[in-house]
Amino acid sequence: MQVFTADGELISQFGEKRRIPLKLEEMPPLLIQAFLAVEDTRFYEHPGIDIIGIFRAMTVVASSGDFSQGASTITQQLARNFFLTREKKISRKIKEIFLAIHIEQLLSKDQILELYLNKIELGQRSFGVGAAAQVYFGKTVNELSVDEMAIIAGLPKAPSALNPIRSASNARARRNVVLGRMLDIGVIDRATYQQAILAPITSKLHGVQIKASAPYIAEMVRQEVVNQFGEETAYSVGLRVYTTINSKQQAAAKLALQQNLYDYDERHGYRGPVAQLWQSKLVETDSAEPSFNQIEPFERDAILDYLNKQTSLEDLHPAVVTKVNAEQVTAILAGGQEIELNWDGLKWARHFISDERQSVAPKTAYAILSPGMHVLVRQQNQAWRLSQEPEASSAIVAIDPHNGAIRSLVGGYSFSQSQFNRATQAKRQVGSNIKPFVYSAALEHGYTLASIMNDAPIHQWDDNAGIAWRPKNSPAVYDGPIRIREALAKSKNVVSIRLLRGVGIDNMINHLQRFGFATTDLPRNETLALGSASFTPLELVTGYAVFANGGYLVTPYIIEQVFSEDGKVLLQHNPAIACQDCVNTPEPESEPIQQPIDAEAQLDLLLNNPLPGVNSDNAVDSQLSVVGEQKTKLAPQVISEQNSFLIADALTSSVWGGGSWNHGTGWNGTAWRLQSLKRRDVSAKTGTTNDSKDTWFSGFTPDLAVTVWVGFDDANRSLGRAQWHANMGQQQSAGSESGARTALPAWLDYMQTTLKDLPAKQVSPPVGLASVRIDLQSGLLSRRTDHTSAFEYFKPGSEPTQYAGSDVQQISFDKASDKKTETPAEEIELF
Repeated sequence: MQVFTADGELISQFGEKRRIPLKLEEMPPLLIQAFLAVEDTRFYEHPGIDIIGIFRAMTVVASSGDFSQGASTITQQLARNFFLTREKKISRKIKEIFLAIHIEQLLSKDQILELYLNKIELGQRSFGVGAAAQVYFGKTVNELSVDEMAIIAGLPKAPSALNPIRSASNARARRNVVLGRMLDIGVIDRATYQQAILAPITSKLHGVQIKASAPYIAEMVRQEVVNQFGEETAYSVGLRVYTTINSKQQAAAKLALQQNLYDYDERHGYRGPVAQLWQSKLVETDSAEPSFNQIEPFERDAILDYLNKQTSLEDLHPAVVTKVNAEQVTAILAGGQEIELNWDGLKWARHFISDERQSVAPKTAYAILSPGMHVLVRQQNQAWRLSQEPEASSAIVAIDPHNGAIRSLVGGYSFSQSQFNRATQAKRQVGSNIKPFVYSAALEHGYTLASIMNDAPIHQWDDNAGIAWRPKNSPAVYDGPIRIREALAKSKNVVSIRLLRGVGIDNMINHLQRFGFATTDLPRNETLALGSASFTPLELVTGYAVFANGGYLVTPYIIEQVFSEDGKVLLQHNPAIACQDCVNTPEPESEPIQQPIDAEAQLDLLLNNPLPGVNSDNAVDSQLSVVGEQKTKLAPQVISEQNSFLIADALTSSVWGGGSWNHGTGWNGTAWRLQSLKRRDVSAKTGTTNDSKDTWFSGFTPDLAVTVWVGFDDANRSLGRAQWHANMGQQQSAGSESGARTALPAWLDYMQTTLKDLPAKQVSPPVGLASVRIDLQSGLLSRRTDHTSAFEYFKPGSEPTQYAGSDVQQISFDKASDKKTETPAEEIELF
């Protein structure tokens, strides 16, 4: 089974057998002749059996009882491979003869030869010449040299014993036999023979040529295909699975996630070398440069021998330090390459003390490294950089909000390090990423984006516990009366709690369930407003997609199509789409159930049906084709188009703050760093949990919804803080890790690449909304056109009816009841 991106890049390959099916005309004639020379020189003359060969074999059996003289033609070998075992009995040979004769009646010689060359076992789990060329030489069949063709042609006799990876000597001897037969029948000349027979055996095991790195996606696909078709089919009949993944976006997602983890790691300091091969002590000298007293240092060969036993992880390479100067380090990589680490790649390495503390910035390389250290290095911007394996984890997932297609997904730093897919399996508290859903519920219960709330500390006494609950803003800054739009953009915790109180906990939970969130993940208390609910990144981004697509809950999916080996469509995904103009779409119909392909049944049809790939009317394939036309399915609309637009528009203020379509001036939203995208169609929200154990950033455009999570796999471990320090004259700010500091950079890096292919769209308000100029302090109507006013969207009937005076009325809240009171100006101007 091969798994591809939507644009045709190979992601992975699964199964016991590796095949690369080829048409006969795609195979080099000399390769075909090599097989005919050694396996069946009279193939195009005999009727499926070679009478001369059979008599020769019978003579040997009669005289010695030895069944080793097989005398099997290519057609007989094909019959045996499809239907029979390799047992050396006369009864099996008789069956083989009759099957071969019948196959010759059904198929042409070229069809038989093509099937044989695609199906024959050639060792190292490769079946067919296409796979063997790739496995043994990393080439296509057209790139093979004459000696390499002879090696492959010699394998059918004993694939395990004669393959060049297991035994170069056996492979050489068999290759020379094949070359001799090719010379005897005249398909190569003497000069070609002499050159080929002297060629060294240089084969090594070549893995599948992966072009798109998406191992977490590949595993998701493997599980889904096994569930759909069964293990036998998934691994043995050559399925080709096309996913929804965009290869360019996937590469950008992986790069953004890994670079973000490296950046986090560097902020928190260097944890030291992997190992110390020999001891080095710094010795002060009269010269400007001190030196190291090295105790029993390794010779170069010993260093290389050590490095050859180490493994790389992603783009981290093991290296051994051999020389240290004040601002430069020399190291050796596996293979013997010497590299230089300059000061720009070293100066970050303050000593790690804890997640909360780091030592002072180093002034020289002597304070960081010494000869004999086994370290990890990576390349960045074409320069080598000291690095280390990240301890923090992360996930990123992007979906198409129109239909739920997953465009990119990375479930962790490295699949080889951990197969746990954090994008789909890790339920973590979402922090302030919950607030857009809370505010959406508020808009359904009488609030507007211009409603004034009290941004003031909450002190709630709990008689049962005998303690007070004092939720705080982060940072602990309070603005007093504040519009809901601004409160969401600034991520005001206490306002979110007051909105939950206004809506009611039951109504809030019912509203959140509309976005696909499970009731069991929604705590029935006021911490829900602060993000104590736990979702996976995929669940969360699916919820955000509702705001991007007009209010529809799409279902994420990863498999677009499944093809049989000969190109027949076995499965075509038909997603439910978000569509305002599809209100008359019939109720979704259940998709046809696909029956697993029975590999043995497929072969049993040989005598009654053409073989797979020979005739498009093959009975097995027609049985598995998607039955009937698939009708357009409509995703359920869970909130109104007006509600989704209002939240999406309010979240643009997280990016542009007071400058978002003139919604005031002089303040920033929590996602202000996204202004560098220079896009007005980006809506986004940060998220941070208590003690910075989980950090989130979620956002969307009309065509893509993306969520990033960063944290530790140990849910109790805090991401900590990076202390202020001066490094080579550049000040680096301190602060706790947060959604804006820790998760946003990965989201931004990913989108800077991805949005180049997604043009900005002007998002127009839907029918049913009115745009009214309001006073930014009171939320009332305004006749002014300066920075004290701005246009705001309202559902008809929810807009304010009163105008603010020339001196804006004062808004205050009663401390006991939290009820808003308004002190009107001396004169209210009305139109």
